[in-house]
Amino acid sequence: MARGNTQRWRTASDEELARHEQRSGWKIIRRVIPYLWPEGRSDIKARVVLSMAALLVSQLMAVGVPQLYGMAVDALAEEGASVLMLGAVGLTVAYGVARVMQIGFQNLRDVIFARVGQRALRQLALETFTHIHRLSMRYHISRKTGGLSRIVERGVKGVEFLLRFLLFSIGPLVLQLVLIMGILAYQLDAWYLLVILVTIALYVWFTFKVTEWRVKLRKEMNDQDTDANQKAIDSLLNFETVKYFGAEKREAARYDVSMKGYERAALKTAYSLAGLNVGQSFIITSGLVIVMIMAAVGVENGTLTVGDFVMVNAYMVQITMPLNFLGTVYREIRQALVDMGEMFDLLEQPAEIKDKPNAKPIEIDKGHIELRNVVFGYEAERVILKGVDIDVEGGQTVAIVGASGSGKSTIGRLLFRFYDVQSGGLFIDGQDVRDVTQESLHKSIGVVPQDTVLFNDTIRYNIAYGRDGATQADVEAAAKAAQIHDFVESLPEGYDTMVGERGLKLSGGEKQRVGIARTLLKDPPLLLLDEATSALDTETEQSIKEALAHAGHGRTVITIAHRLSTIAEADRIVVLEAGEVVEQGKHEELLAREGRYAQLWHRQLNETDLAS
Repeated sequence: MARGNTQRWRTASDEELARHEQRSGWKIIRRVIPYLWPEGRSDIKARVVLSMAALLVSQLMAVGVPQLYGMAVDALAEEGASVLMLGAVGLTVAYGVARVMQIGFQNLRDVIFARVGQRALRQLALETFTHIHRLSMRYHISRKTGGLSRIVERGVKGVEFLLRFLLFSIGPLVLQLVLIMGILAYQLDAWYLLVILVTIALYVWFTFKVTEWRVKLRKEMNDQDTDANQKAIDSLLNFETVKYFGAEKREAARYDVSMKGYERAALKTAYSLAGLNVGQSFIITSGLVIVMIMAAVGVENGTLTVGDFVMVNAYMVQITMPLNFLGTVYREIRQALVDMGEMFDLLEQPAEIKDKPNAKPIEIDKGHIELRNVVFGYEAERVILKGVDIDVEGGQTVAIVGASGSGKSTIGRLLFRFYDVQSGGLFIDGQDVRDVTQESLHKSIGVVPQDTVLFNDTIRYNIAYGRDGATQADVEAAAKAAQIHDFVESLPEGYDTMVGERGLKLSGGEKQRVGIARTLLKDPPLLLLDEATSALDTETEQSIKEALAHAGHGRTVITIAHRLSTIAEADRIVVLEAGEVVEQGKHEELLAREGRYAQLWHRQLNETDLAS
């Protein structure tokens, strides 16, 4: 009894899932239509209308070709009359012209529609790319880059496939079938129409049933493909780590597990395709044979001519050819809808951090930064900052120090508004960062992170990224200020040197100096230095400190530091402990108190003495 209930529950669930997928499919198609018929673009709408007109003409030519073929055969069957022979030649020429026109209008349709399709793809890809950048830091750190890029790639390809096959395969096929069945019913009799209808109905039913099953196999194959791609990209991004731990075989084994799953799903897909093709061939061939037998009997009875027999055969072949691709087209359309569904789900993913409707650009006067009773945690149950109050006067350099996990870097992320505080507020010149536009806030803050990540491009590109439209002179000035110009000039390709994936062709210190140059070129009123000199040797660190001190002149600077020797000259030092401010003051004052800061200072001095 329980088993029967389980079976019924599964059937109901499958039916509900099928209804949900159908609703989702129509929803996705409705999402695509505006890209084909955009508001205010009469040129695009005109192309759609013209391409549909060309499609109609090509289909009329297609159904006319067998008529001319049959008439030519009947003319040739008549013996002895040269006039009739000339008629047969003329009909044959007309048959050839009709075929050329059919193909010509098909290609004209494609040429006219190409701009519509490519514009839709470009607009959708750009919209997706832009939306991904709007999503919060929380979303991006929880997603795998390889899987995300795969979703976008498959989604855009799915749109292209849907546009091409839905409009130019399924639409023309339906139109062609209606025209052919109407002609056969009119010229011959309704029995031909009945046989064709039954054949097509069985063919479509069988194709859709098997294809629905195959779509599930294809989804499993896609999941395995995504998993394998994620593991491959993750492994390659961590190439050095893999080498350090001699884990090449381990990584290959991990990758092979996913590829084994992909292979298993791909084999099921291939075997099911063979079964689909055999079943389709049996159904369509049975219908073809029955219709041809009916036509042959008609010729024997004298009710049909040889030309009629040839015409019927030509029409059946014309029906058979597109139907043979119906399973593939339907499967690909279903898969395209799945792929597009994932991409549209991504587009519907809400941005966690949004500008308020009345948000205005931030106005920086003195650069006064204030944290008022800030409470924040990346997860609700784990609070990082517990009522933090920090006041940074305009033009001051304030250092935030503390043990790992005390919340130092979190303050930098909140200042840049990667996240919003849970309670309290963060203000710049009296303006709550939640009330101003993110674009203006980001332009006002220059950040040198602990781990500078570079684009896989030239040194010039990476430094110039700091300010759109920067000249070579601007780039070199920033490089000189960051103490990296001489090094770049010593390279064979100078500023045209490629830095490699994530800047791996440069040392840690060289990457950091490129990052500092990039921020100096941005020339913002506020500077956030998150362990900015952590990757530098002592000598370089000293020169960079001078450069940063010069860059910070007249600006408000927040320095997040682990190495306390780098911040001894700060106007004020704030000590965080477990998300709370436990001390603040100048370096000498804090040492004199012999509190938490003094402990950290002496511990680092001892570590330095031991290292030397």
